[in-house]
This record gives sequence, C-alpha cells and structure tokens, in this order.
Amino acid sequence: MKIEIFTDGGSRGNPGIAGIGAVIKLNNQTRKYSQFLGDYKTNNEAEYQALIFALKKVKQLIGKKLVKEAILTCYADSELMVKQLNHQYKLKNEEIKKAFLEIWNLMLSFKRIEFKHIPREKNKEADSLANKAMDERLF
Repeated sequence: MKIEIFTDGGSRGNPGIAGIGAVIKLNNQTRKYSQFLGDYKTNNEAEYQALIFALKKVKQLIGKKLVKEAILTCYADSELMVKQLNHQYKLKNEEIKKAFLEIWNLMLSFKRIEFKHIPREKNKEADSLANKAMDERLF
C-alpha cells in the first residue's frame, strides 16, 4: 500500500499563532486536514507538528493490520525538517528534538517512509490548509 502525504505548518509572528495542513493520498482518495495549533509556536515547530498529525492520521485511517505494509512518501516544503529527518542536518532546538523522536517512533509502525523536499509551489494545498487553520482561529 503506497501513500503520499503533503504537509505544511506555519506561524504568524514566528513565534506566533500557528496552524497545520495535511493532504493524504491513499486508495485513490485525497483527504485534507487543517488544525490550529495555538499561540507562541515557531514555524519549524508547526512543520513538525503537521507531519506528526499526518502520520497519526494515516495509522488511524488504515488500521493496525495494514500499517505494517504501508509505504509512505512524505513531501514538505521545509528543507530544514526534511534534511533533519534524513540525518543531513543536526537537531539543535529542544522542542524539535522531541518532535523528531515522536516521528521516529511513528516511523517504526510503517514498512517504509521517505521524506522529500518539494518547492512551495508544489505544496500549495497543504499551505492553504495551514493558513485556513490560522485564519479560522477563535479569539
């Protein structure tokens, strides 16, 4: 089972109000999600939270039996996050280290996961969803 995930996280103010967007493509279906994260989050924290959200959502959608056979390709426009997940850049921030470990533990559930950097223009849907989450936040 091959699954594609497109994620984006954003922060207005950096740190500031933050939201995430995720597009999950599986079984010829596309599912879209957006979620407000809260205040005082950085852009990098939001990027990681978007991926964590998407990985958890995939597990929920396909169930325990299929998760071990799932091959995921995760696309993000955050070059920093992708290079950190691919062990090309070091982790320095404590919050990012925690998020990295959470992703690492989630990865163990799946058969294989690839992390790929894409330009912003190829991640417009996830970006739009992250912005929607920030726009719709409750005051």
